[in-house]
Amino acid sequence: MDITILGSGDAFCSGGRFNTCLHLKAAGKSMLIDCGATSMLALNRAGVDRNAVSTILFTHFHGDHFAGLPFFLLDAMFVTKRTAPLLIAGPTAVRERTRVMTEAAFPGFFDAPRAFDLTFLEVTPDSPAMINGIAIAAFPAVHDQRAGPCQAYRFTHEDKVFAFSGDTAWTDALIPLSAGADVFLCECYTAAKKLANHLDWETIVTHRADLTAKRLVLTHMGPEMLAFQDAIPATRAFDGMEISI
Repeated sequence: MDITILGSGDAFCSGGRFNTCLHLKAAGKSMLIDCGATSMLALNRAGVDRNAVSTILFTHFHGDHFAGLPFFLLDAMFVTKRTAPLLIAGPTAVRERTRVMTEAAFPGFFDAPRAFDLTFLEVTPDSPAMINGIAIAAFPAVHDQRAGPCQAYRFTHEDKVFAFSGDTAWTDALIPLSAGADVFLCECYTAAKKLANHLDWETIVTHRADLTAKRLVLTHMGPEMLAFQDAIPATRAFDGMEISI
């Protein structure tokens, strides 16, 4: 699997970073994990072939993870002239959430005629999925259920595993999520400040022995974390970072 972190930032684009968006390629297939509000700029800047993206999988429905979708669909219709099917996957009610978001951005757009099939798939802790030859398991996250269910994901292709926390406070679900993964991309919004819906570096250190991934990479860093990141002995994500496993 090859993962490019197109957007490693928080909701405020702290440090000039794009909202969350990951580009995952495996077995000749291409998918996005989250598509935040700034993702079209990130995709264009990175030169990603949007028509080659066959799936967009969402962790939850906050704008910094989800609000780029209407623009991706608009681009597919009018710029790239997409004809290949597109699958939108994510937590329960992903289809209705997509309708609400696209109708808010461009009224009448969701039901407009298009030259490609648009389908939806709910991926939940009780309903794992196989997409593009990748086994995807969902884990419950602790973030904001008004924008959820919020989820983390574990991606397995052949003998390689990539885990992504999405946005979450500490939950014991992160232990099996990360278990033995080749890479665990984990949100770390603050260095020490405790929040009810995000992780901080001190908490990660407290539970580090339980997170048995081979490699830990921190992402979704806010201003406090960015200010102290050079003093933290961990790999930090950045826009454009490439990970191959």
